[in-house]
Amino acid sequence: MSTKPQGNSRNATFLIVAFLFFIAVAIAFLPAVNENIAEGMKELTGQSIDTQSLAYEARTIFDTLCYNRSIHILAMLLLGFGFLMVVVRGHGYSSITATLLAVSIAIPVYMLIKSFMGEGSALSIDAFMWAEFAAASLLIAIGAPLGRLTMDQYLLLGVLFVPVYLFNEWLLLESGDFNGFQDTGGSVAIHAFGAYFGLGLVATTAKKFENGPSCESDSTSNQFSLLGSLLLWVFWPYFTSAVANPERVVLTAINTVFALAGATIATYIFSKLIRGKVDIEDIANASLAGGVAIGSTCDIANPGLAMLIGLAAGVLSTVGYSIIAPRIEKLIRGADTCGVHNLHGMPGLLGGLSAIIITGNAGVQIICMVITIVVAFIGGRIVGAIVGLLGTKKELYSDLDEFGH
Repeated sequence: MSTKPQGNSRNATFLIVAFLFFIAVAIAFLPAVNENIAEGMKELTGQSIDTQSLAYEARTIFDTLCYNRSIHILAMLLLGFGFLMVVVRGHGYSSITATLLAVSIAIPVYMLIKSFMGEGSALSIDAFMWAEFAAASLLIAIGAPLGRLTMDQYLLLGVLFVPVYLFNEWLLLESGDFNGFQDTGGSVAIHAFGAYFGLGLVATTAKKFENGPSCESDSTSNQFSLLGSLLLWVFWPYFTSAVANPERVVLTAINTVFALAGATIATYIFSKLIRGKVDIEDIANASLAGGVAIGSTCDIANPGLAMLIGLAAGVLSTVGYSIIAPRIEKLIRGADTCGVHNLHGMPGLLGGLSAIIITGNAGVQIICMVITIVVAFIGGRIVGAIVGLLGTKKELYSDLDEFGH
């Protein structure tokens, strides 16, 4: 999608030393080696607050605080994801419209289905934020086939995605069969699910589009994509702290920023080490992998561990974009336009695995990740077959067939 940089300006020794330095910085934030950080952790993880038992007036105050977070999540979904997906040259109108459709479909459909499930109030701020999570997962999923679906297909995809997402969410978090599963910020249930659903959508479609134009970016589309990345970076702490207990919101925000910082640093270093020069696709995407990976433990980790998770996620995502992606596309026989497997799939699973370090519940974590991959991929294959009945986009990676200029 982006042009390969020419020349070689690696300074490998310096970059490796710099990476080791930031690992040391992260370790210095671990409570086990820093007494001041240990004291701070005690303050940030104080006595739990049961907001459900509060008086109506106090509960209203907490709902208002949650409302503020929910609006920031909307900004993340529409502005962050929207601009990030403008990376495809000549497909900007379609990318923005697909983003608008995804959010507009997912939130009401999710809340409608929940209203018939009879689990608490369907018109609560909590239900609204869980619906936003579904919208985020849908946006991740559509990144895989981006540029190869018509607007009508995006519309149908959104409607069919939500029930499958809800089934996986119920299975992991509400069925009672997997008690102890740790995934507060949705590394697995939101990010990994959306990524593997997206891979299911595009699996075995390579021949269908093999004679079409290739997906390309240019300076303008890349700059819009970077803008989207910056917006996602800013709003990500609202996303991870949305359903965290009130006494852990500050810790969650700090952990999220540390994870994002770690991923950004690792992305820069390993993009240069692997490619010779910094690749825009890496910076716009892999720098966000820390936010994906910290989701599972965002409210129970400490800043040092969060930064280490972010560093690992940045390395994994950068290697994904530069080395692993072609192999995955060959395996599934389909193209992943936005590289959702590199940004959301693998880092999401890394987040799920990182929870084992803190909780020790290896069996539950691994089983839930396997279930998510299976449900998402099979669900994506089925939905992809249904969506395919609406035909094929005439102008691949282009607005020309559906938008007037």
